[in-house]
Amino acid sequence: MTSSEVMTDLSSLTPMMQQYMSVKMQHPHSMMFYRMGDFYELFFEDAHKAAKLLGITLTHRGKAHDQPIPMAGVPYHAAEGYLARLVKRGETVVICEQIGEVTGKGPVERGVVRIVTPGTLTDDALLGAHQSSNLVSLCLQHDQIGIALLDLSAGIFKVQQQKYDLNQLMIELGRLMPSEIVIDENLNDTALTDLLKQQLEVPITRRPNVDFNLNNAQKTLCDQFAISTLSGFGIDHLPLAKAAAAALIHYAKDTQKSALPHIRTIKLEQSSEFIALDPVTRRNLEIIDPLFEHGTSLFQLINDCQTAMGGRLLSRTLMQPLRDTAILDARLDAIQAFIDGFHEAPVRLVLKEISDIERVLSRVALGSARPRDLVQLRQACAQIPFLRHALKPIISQNQSTLLTQLNEELGDFHGLHAHLMAAIVENPPVLLRDGNVIAEGFDSELDELRQIRDHAGQFLIDLEIKEREQTGISTLKIGYNRVSGYYIELSRAQSEQAPDHYIRRQTLKNAERYITPELKAFEDKVLSSESRALAREKMLFEVLLNELRADIANLQMMSSAIAHIDMLANFAHQARLKNWARPSFSPDIGVHIQAGRHPVVESLSKTAFTPNDTLLDYNHRMAIITGPNMGGKSTFMRQTALIALLAYSGSYVPAKSATLGPIDRIFTRIGSADDLSTGKSTFMVEMTETSQILHHASNQSLVLMDEVGRGTSTYDGLSLAWACVLDLTKRIQCLCLFATHYFELTELDKEVGIDNYHVTAKELNGNLILLHKVQKGPASQSHGLQVAKLAGIPDAVIQDAQKRLAILEKQQNQVKTPRIQDDLFAQPEIQVVEKIVEVPQKSKAIDLLSNMDVDNLSPREALQQLYALKDLL
Repeated sequence: MTSSEVMTDLSSLTPMMQQYMSVKMQHPHSMMFYRMGDFYELFFEDAHKAAKLLGITLTHRGKAHDQPIPMAGVPYHAAEGYLARLVKRGETVVICEQIGEVTGKGPVERGVVRIVTPGTLTDDALLGAHQSSNLVSLCLQHDQIGIALLDLSAGIFKVQQQKYDLNQLMIELGRLMPSEIVIDENLNDTALTDLLKQQLEVPITRRPNVDFNLNNAQKTLCDQFAISTLSGFGIDHLPLAKAAAAALIHYAKDTQKSALPHIRTIKLEQSSEFIALDPVTRRNLEIIDPLFEHGTSLFQLINDCQTAMGGRLLSRTLMQPLRDTAILDARLDAIQAFIDGFHEAPVRLVLKEISDIERVLSRVALGSARPRDLVQLRQACAQIPFLRHALKPIISQNQSTLLTQLNEELGDFHGLHAHLMAAIVENPPVLLRDGNVIAEGFDSELDELRQIRDHAGQFLIDLEIKEREQTGISTLKIGYNRVSGYYIELSRAQSEQAPDHYIRRQTLKNAERYITPELKAFEDKVLSSESRALAREKMLFEVLLNELRADIANLQMMSSAIAHIDMLANFAHQARLKNWARPSFSPDIGVHIQAGRHPVVESLSKTAFTPNDTLLDYNHRMAIITGPNMGGKSTFMRQTALIALLAYSGSYVPAKSATLGPIDRIFTRIGSADDLSTGKSTFMVEMTETSQILHHASNQSLVLMDEVGRGTSTYDGLSLAWACVLDLTKRIQCLCLFATHYFELTELDKEVGIDNYHVTAKELNGNLILLHKVQKGPASQSHGLQVAKLAGIPDAVIQDAQKRLAILEKQQNQVKTPRIQDDLFAQPEIQVVEKIVEVPQKSKAIDLLSNMDVDNLSPREALQQLYALKDLL
């Protein structure tokens, strides 16, 4: 039975289940956590799905239309872990809490307090420390598209508007790394929606068309920022960008059931600000995630940031390298300032004591902060003076304008620190509802309520002594239980001596219980003091949050400054630890790297890494690289791209020196596999990736291409590779590293701008030794059989391959086919194949067969003739 089947008739349900259905009907496509006591319960199809996804017990509660209602539940105190697992699978979960008081008349009032979606996460329990929750919306109209990004956990809000191009859009979405995409419910561009589902694998949420209304977008944004015009943000002329941004504001408010006071500004971005990296390139270069489960990505290697927010900034920086060299030089100056005086270590020691206040501030703004969040903020404020002190010698001895600016943005929060010290106990409980969060002495009314609560025992002892003296009954005692409350108890025999002002409360088998006006007044005071104290604490805590919201702008600036300082100090730490050098930038197109290294391979290598130079410029646009597999071609190509990526992220680089000209895009076509989900073969994937490069590369692009054409027949593949080399060199004129096993391509070095390189190797006693050194000139051979031997191919197979190779090489020498470009496109002559077998031996075999009397051969004679034929062949 499903909830939709029950909705037709709710009369058979209990009042509580009717309440559940009234809320569920508003969120039919989301799972709902319905609070009942200490559990969140799920019913109907939600229960079945939860039991399957979470591995929890499926049971039932009550009936609907005479059928049991499926039910599953999770403990309230452990709900975050279950939520994290559901959200990771792309589920949206509605949190329905008790919001009314217990009256005894019908079920307690409940309402939706939050909707948890993959793109609106702010809790640490639901997000990894270095993971961002990016909510992205798209607004498409004619040939333009507006893109907006909102990171609720960090308070980041960005927009852009561009010409609608699917390839460019996928590059932008790859840079933005959305956790959830919001689109207009009326959007019917199937090409776009299909591509989003296939390539991004993130939830797509359709929202009402009114959320994207172009006419209302301006007002929505102005209301959010409490301003009358958006001209200061530079987006007045971008209607689709504004509509996409407004849709995010509507969606975030709906899911959080709260205003968004920490979303105070919006930044206009242009795709031209960044070096474009398509999804294939991001994957091949292993920037954030490794290709294989036990691999290491660039981010994993160099992320030793001391704060979680610094790590997230590093991740964003690597994913969107900048083209503005002024900003990059400012970062490099700051790194140089750290390195010059060994100053990054003291700064990193201070940073290590600072928690993730970026997310704390988001929870403060959304009203979901917990007591320990304020403790983390208090500790961060306490570290600011120490961080300033650690930065002081760096700033005074160097000319880093960026560090000077960041130091100023740290601000002064001495007053806030003192206020939080006075307000919050040193080690508060996790939840506010547990009480004892507000420090003693902060509020006199709260102190009085706690005094009553905490000293009730002594009052009862004193009252019991007094009542015994006044009544003369030595066995009189005062007690308490949750049913009767406080009482005076006398034995049945002594009940006749009870004073007139004793009021009988309860009769037991052997005793009578009484209440007095004095005890009743005390009971009312004590029983209410605990609830009143908790209510007072909640009120004081909310006042604290309101005070913090009023200063949210300065706190966010402080948080951002800490993240930037952390990232720069980490860059300095990596440069010193790994012996990296400062790159420089040139207005001339080119990549000049001296003694470059692959950062990840070097760190994992058990032997010394062999550095190599890279020279690409207008006169040397193409480097054709030949040599054996495993010789280092792919490593050399990737290290060139990673050095460029690090330099344009503002980091030092793994090289002796590096000078880079302007780069607009980095493309890679390295390795392929079948894409079974879309029915594409390895060769089809290879050609699709190559097509993207040929269509979108420019003369400022850095292109890495490995083994183009290997997925089809030799002549087809060689022809395609040849044509790609010429197109990249002559028409596009990009900077390109082109690795290949087609030795015919090495003859293209006669063309302008094409050079031959090879990775060195040598044979010693039949064994291949890979030297990993890139040198000028083509390779003499590919050493394929030797590499196969290294891989463990059986010796018998290797020996047969060697015999066959000798025949083919001999044949090639006999045919002497001219190795010029025109012949590559001619149909292969059949005589080349025929000459594989030697003609004289073939004639003797035919003669033997022709003269053989097959019908009269004995079995033994037939076997002898067969051996004779084998010898001839």
